[in-house]
Amino acid sequence: MSEEDRLCELATVSLHVSDLETDPGLDNSQKHEDQINICEGGRLYNGTVHGGSSTKPAPEFVDTTVGSSADSSDLGKAKLCTEHECELELYCSTEGKLTCSQCVSVGFCQGHAVTELVTRATIVRNQLVDVCEEMQLQAVRIERFIDRTLTAREKAVQTDANRARERVLAQVSVVREALEEEEQRLLEAIQREEEHVEQCLLTQRAHWTQTLEKLTQTRTSLVHTLTHSTDTTLVSSNEEINNRIEDAEGVGEPRDSEQLSLNRSCSDSKVLMGLWVSALLLGPSAHRSTTMQFEKQTISPLLSLSNDQRTVTFLPKRQRQLPPYDPARFDNLPNALCSPSMSSGTHSWVVDVGTSGAFKVGICYASIERKGSGNEARLGYNTNSWVLSHYDGDLSFCHNGCSVAVALTKKLKRVGLLLDWPSQTLLFYDPESMSVLHVARYAFREPLLAACAVADQSISIVH
Repeated sequence: MSEEDRLCELATVSLHVSDLETDPGLDNSQKHEDQINICEGGRLYNGTVHGGSSTKPAPEFVDTTVGSSADSSDLGKAKLCTEHECELELYCSTEGKLTCSQCVSVGFCQGHAVTELVTRATIVRNQLVDVCEEMQLQAVRIERFIDRTLTAREKAVQTDANRARERVLAQVSVVREALEEEEQRLLEAIQREEEHVEQCLLTQRAHWTQTLEKLTQTRTSLVHTLTHSTDTTLVSSNEEINNRIEDAEGVGEPRDSEQLSLNRSCSDSKVLMGLWVSALLLGPSAHRSTTMQFEKQTISPLLSLSNDQRTVTFLPKRQRQLPPYDPARFDNLPNALCSPSMSSGTHSWVVDVGTSGAFKVGICYASIERKGSGNEARLGYNTNSWVLSHYDGDLSFCHNGCSVAVALTKKLKRVGLLLDWPSQTLLFYDPESMSVLHVARYAFREPLLAACAVADQSISIVH
């Protein structure tokens, strides 16, 4: 695309793109007519265009700005060298200013890097075209961030806040008599967090709206300079132009962040969680444990299954046998899954880990990989499984390859698990002391199965 066309297109876009895009009442003919009024015949100007070493009729820009006619006579006058009274038709790159042919031949610019004024003006124009095009793209990105990301975040915060309230109120209702003060404290914490996030969103919206306005003003000013200045004025205003460009480049890019989301931990409470679990498991209307048993077809060849299907034992190599192929079986890792599947209600079960030094207990999706020894089949190393892992005396919660250390005051003999589907909560606890070991909340998207792995001795499901 030639320089003329780029200037024409840029000016047309800068002056009319917002109106044409946002006004649904304009039809195509009206938009076309508006563009023709600004860029008739593909040109913004009549006269000469200078480019490279060739010279075409000089540009005589049409100035539609109020008051521009008063200065039009000055714009057309060529500046003269104060020393030689010759026209300043050259640009000295060494000195960074306009000069004349006499200064280059015998004056202070002799031997300096010199280019023709029109050549220098062409370079400046091309740079302005590129900068203004980038500003236009950046403005679009900022508008999209404001209209889409911030708006979506506002809706998400409201949704998350409502869900947090529902979870808190559901748990408090189980033990309301002992938790009225805690209920109030938690609701206030959620309210504060919601207000904090909403304030962050408002701040972001105000900042980027102001930035967008400033960027648009700067770009409009540069476009006006680009399309309404002579070569001499354009090159002479180089410092001012550079300052405007620097201001625009310092705007930066909008970025999404976690600060624009509700911190779900604001609704966490050790007091509430402990009493809620105690009420479910030990209260007058205590939840009955779910009857679990290992599914034979999922048992790894590294394990043996008891006759009652409640105990799995890690086998030494010499005792292992290759079972018949089954797509549901784990073939390389010591894993086993249980039935029934869980997709609603509240479920609890207890696993006796005895003296085993290496085990995992938790839940997983039925879609978890069964073949191979990669992370997709390893419990706690993918997005399809959540487990409490014990190895070499250390206890940790594992999910998707990330682990969280769990403090132990004594060696566990049993591990209790509670899955509350309505609140999307998985809880691990010590059945002896009824103390909570770890709580995990996730948006479970499909039915879950109890899962275990053992690499030392045996573990059993307790009824």
